[in-house]
Amino acid sequence: MSMVRFDQVAKRYPGGKEALAGVSFELERGEMAFLTGHSGAGKSTLLKLMMLMERPSRGQVFVDGQNLSRLSPGQIPYHRRKMGVVFQNHQLLFDRTVFDNVALPLLIAGYSPIDCARRVRAALDSVGLLGLEARKPIELSGGEQQRVGIARAVVNKPAVLLADEPTGNLDPDLSAEIMNLFARFQQVGVTVLIATHDISLIERMNKRRLILEQGMILEDRYV
Repeated sequence: MSMVRFDQVAKRYPGGKEALAGVSFELERGEMAFLTGHSGAGKSTLLKLMMLMERPSRGQVFVDGQNLSRLSPGQIPYHRRKMGVVFQNHQLLFDRTVFDNVALPLLIAGYSPIDCARRVRAALDSVGLLGLEARKPIELSGGEQQRVGIARAVVNKPAVLLADEPTGNLDPDLSAEIMNLFARFQQVGVTVLIATHDISLIERMNKRRLILEQGMILEDRYV
């Protein structure tokens, strides 16, 4: 069974703007793919549908065999725990330490302090930041801040990792490092979907590429 499946999914916003129009694709468990397309092509909308930040106007979205249209509002937090999300602007809490930022999803989920500390250290180790737990994000470089965001996204050991323009503010070398991190998570079985404009980076990664244009999948191919 695929980890992610879109079946003729459309999304029309109030006012008539159609962000997605009949999108269908599947991602296998442990697959890594890139979502590309011009600004406004529907990339962010597609990710929001998977996180249940939006609901489709038509069609069905499945994650881990679950039809998302059948989830009640009370089930949404449990669904989101299966998913890690990385944003372009990190969305870190700058008045908290690195440890506190990474621990946030675990605290919300009700983990014990001991389990929380163990998982946070493991997540920071996986992104090469072990030892920086007590720092504030403002003390870190842009690349390190993005790594904190990734550690927070994977601390819950999600089945699916989504990233929306995760290298948009980074130079090419740092961007390549971040993409290699995502590839390492794929190697341990995480399904990874990354929305990005950075075509040169995608071409070096040799992964599947879904190209969106005006809300439709124009092309689905391996680079």
